[in-house]
Amino acid sequence: MLNNLYHLLIVYMAYVVAAGSPGPSTMRIMGTAMQQGRQAALALSAGVVTGSIFLGIMAATGISALLASYAQALVILKVLGGCYLLYLAFKAGRGALTPDQPDAAPGTARRPISGLSLYRRGLLMHLSNPKAILAWIALVTLGLCLDVSATDVILILAGCAVLSVTIFFGYAVVFSTQPMVRMYRRARRGIEGVLAVSFGYAGLRLVLSRI
Repeated sequence: MLNNLYHLLIVYMAYVVAAGSPGPSTMRIMGTAMQQGRQAALALSAGVVTGSIFLGIMAATGISALLASYAQALVILKVLGGCYLLYLAFKAGRGALTPDQPDAAPGTARRPISGLSLYRRGLLMHLSNPKAILAWIALVTLGLCLDVSATDVILILAGCAVLSVTIFFGYAVVFSTQPMVRMYRRARRGIEGVLAVSFGYAGLRLVLSRI
């Protein structure tokens, strides 16, 4: 076990704050849950969780720390991630400008999207976010010391994986409830507008930022 369990608790608390705070992944899960229903949001969440676990493994093995040491690689990653967020902003903005369809049923989409496609979107969205990579590097650096054992690494990754499932799947479940779906139907265009602004701001920040 870790020499000091306090560090493990700190890592878990930091992960809850980093993963649970509003961001591209959580906001997209919320919007998908309210617009397309629980199953679609869970599929998207599964992709986000997979991406988070993958980044955690990379950070624990030192791969992402190596990536962070090369400014050019991180710049490319930021540009790609920013472009993807701008694409999401465009889609959300188009949705905000589309008039409501009175015959549309709650929790359904006019063009059904397969679970696999939603999974890929969630995975791509998380893997293309350099902030997620840097957050994992910070978490692993915070929790691991020089004499760390394989058990310590497993404890951190397994604990954060459980928290990841709880947080992202929790968003999918909560925001797919009938009260949330009804709220979305009443405020759909406003919610899509907020998503468009949020994604656009985050995307521009990544594209224009410098190491």
